[in-house]
Amino acid sequence: MNRSIVCCGLLVWLLATPVAAVEQFSYRVLEQKPLAADSFVQGLQIVDGHLYLSTGLYGQSRLLRYRFEDGELLDQRHLHPRLFGEGLTVFDHRVFQLTWRARRMLVYTRQDLSPAAVFTLRGEGWGLTDNGRELIYSDGSHHLHFLDPDNGRHLRSVAVTQQGRPVAHLNELEWIDGKVWANVWQTDRIVIIDPASGEVTASVDLSGLLSPADRRRNTDVLNGIARNPADGGLWVTGKNWPWLYRIELVPAAAGTVESR
Repeated sequence: MNRSIVCCGLLVWLLATPVAAVEQFSYRVLEQKPLAADSFVQGLQIVDGHLYLSTGLYGQSRLLRYRFEDGELLDQRHLHPRLFGEGLTVFDHRVFQLTWRARRMLVYTRQDLSPAAVFTLRGEGWGLTDNGRELIYSDGSHHLHFLDPDNGRHLRSVAVTQQGRPVAHLNELEWIDGKVWANVWQTDRIVIIDPASGEVTASVDLSGLLSPADRRRNTDVLNGIARNPADGGLWVTGKNWPWLYRIELVPAAAGTVESR
């Protein structure tokens, strides 16, 4: 068959194939809770009335557990000064915490946060969540990687794209209703990803969430997504932010309506 005919046919098929629309959302603030402003947030999760927090920076990285209701610190674990903490997820009776460039995933016993194991990563660690069966982590690229929680074995990877274009810098992750929610590093954007195809199905613009009056010299980017299983509340924050915000999504056309 003539190669030009094949190429023309492929081009016609590509042009005729509809591109799925990406839903666009803004937000409404429903509530806010204080958070230690020295928390360089890299991982965030709410489980059984506890807020688990992973913080970064060399010499300052920690794993912390708070009582979510009143913010009382219950437990904490300091990482080795040469380790830079990243994303976390609570899976069954264990807590998993990524490190950035050390290619390690730290595993703790959930009961007392005592060290239990160390898994080796293929590359950098950024965000971490789980789907109830597998661990899912990002490495700064446009890929999500799926691991066996028993031994850290790599199972598969999925490329994340939006209308055919790679979406890189996927950072803190959260599993919500069968989708992976991800902060996009150095932006005010959260993307919602179909974990089977890697396609971005929705985008959330959180511009203006932290007021200028609450910003300090060390205030960094938006980072941190947690859904409270007790009531479905969606909480977000950022690195060295003084607040956790409970938000609800509103269609972007409706604009941002804040109610504090």
